[in-house]
Formats: sequence, C-alpha cells, structure tokens
Amino acid sequence: MKYVFLIYGDPTDDPTAPEAVQAEIDAYWAYDKLLADAGALLDSHALQGTETATTVRLGGGGERTVTDGPFAETREILAGYYLVDLPDLDAAIGWAARCPGALRGKIEVRPIQEFEAP
Repeated sequence: MKYVFLIYGDPTDDPTAPEAVQAEIDAYWAYDKLLADAGALLDSHALQGTETATTVRLGGGGERTVTDGPFAETREILAGYYLVDLPDLDAAIGWAARCPGALRGKIEVRPIQEFEAP
C-alpha cells in the first residue's frame, strides 16, 4: 500500500549552525538510504520555504485569485514529503517514527487514494 509522510515543523526551530544543518541533512540522507534499501522509497522531496509559495483559489463564478504565500496562518509548515510503498499502516507508522522530521516536528501518515482509470 502506498503512503505519504508529510513532514511538518516550525521553521523558527530549524538549526542555524552549519554543523547542525549538516547533521540534519546527513540524517535525512541516511533515512533515504534506509527506505531505499528496504525497497519502500518511491519519491521524496524537501520543499522550499513558505515565502516562495503561491496560493490559487477559484471563486464560485470561476474567478481566479492568486496570493503570495500559504493560506493558513500557522507556525507549523509543510517542509517536505516521502512517498512510500509499505505493507500496512503499522509498517508506515514505524517508518514515520524513524524520520528525522519527527524529532522536532511531526509526520502525518496518509494512505494514497488510488483510482482506476475509466
């Protein structure tokens, strides 16, 4: 079954010292390798900061509104994701708990909704 791990964290809690930044990057590389070696990793990416985001909405009449930044005002931001293929939710929870993002933030585990093409 496919799951997405959505990595949320508070950007004000991000490390700033170069050694700490490198240690966090190295932790993610190691986690990537573990998932890949287990045959579970389908895709993963870190996201650029919310200052680069653009939000698009359509009104009831089809009018488009485009604004800079994310819509929600929150300290927690979506920082990245992993798309994985694992046997079940228990396995997904176990892998999510190993994600470096769980140390200072949280990992939302969601099953992928799959549709059959008509």
